[in-house]
Parts: sequence; structure tokens; C-alpha cells
Amino acid sequence: MSPRPLTPEEIDGALAELPGWRLAGDRLERTYSFARHLQAAVMVVHVARLQDELDHHADLLLGYNTLGVSVNTHSVGGKVTGLDVRLARRIEEIAPAHGAEAGVPAHGAEAGVPAHGTE
Repeated sequence: MSPRPLTPEEIDGALAELPGWRLAGDRLERTYSFARHLQAAVMVVHVARLQDELDHHADLLLGYNTLGVSVNTHSVGGKVTGLDVRLARRIEEIAPAHGAEAGVPAHGAEAGVPAHGTE
């Protein structure tokens, strides 16, 4: 079954269960903060493994002690689908084990997140 774009109500419902995530244009976004760079880099590798497992990939931006995640579904015109929500939930599950700190504001393209979509 092909993914379908979520309605605004469905996106709002999903975001209510994803603390720190936000809708920015047609993308789900979140920035994680860490005490040290290595923690952020290791989380990138773990997220990459999740992405391969789910066959759905986000844009990741590794900073000194931050990791920005931005995701939508290219195959439906760059809209948010259940695939994006599922990936965001899985990332949220692993973040605490990497020392990700809560309460970091979400980022946007102005912070260097690539503007292209993913599949």
C-alpha cells in the first residue's frame, strides 16, 4: 500500500505524542542536544540503522553537540505521511539512550537543514 499524506488533524495528533517535534512547512522536524559531540555522532549511526530497517530516510544534520532531523515523504510530493511519524517515534525511543537532552527547540532550513525531500 502506498503512503498517503496525513491530514492536518492527523499531524496534530501525532505531534501531540512527539515532544520536541514540530511541523515546519511540509516536514516533521526536531533538534536534539547532547553534552558531547560523540554522543550526537553515535546517534546518527543508530538513526541510520533505523532508517534502513524502515526503508525510510530523513535528512540529518550533525552539529558539534546537536543532531537535526527533518523528514517528509518524497514519493507523495514531499508531504508528511505515516512513514514519517513512524520514523520520528522510533527516533524518540532511542534518543534517551544517547543522552539526548529534552526541551531543544526544533530547527528549520535557516539552520542548515537541507530543503530536499526523502523517500
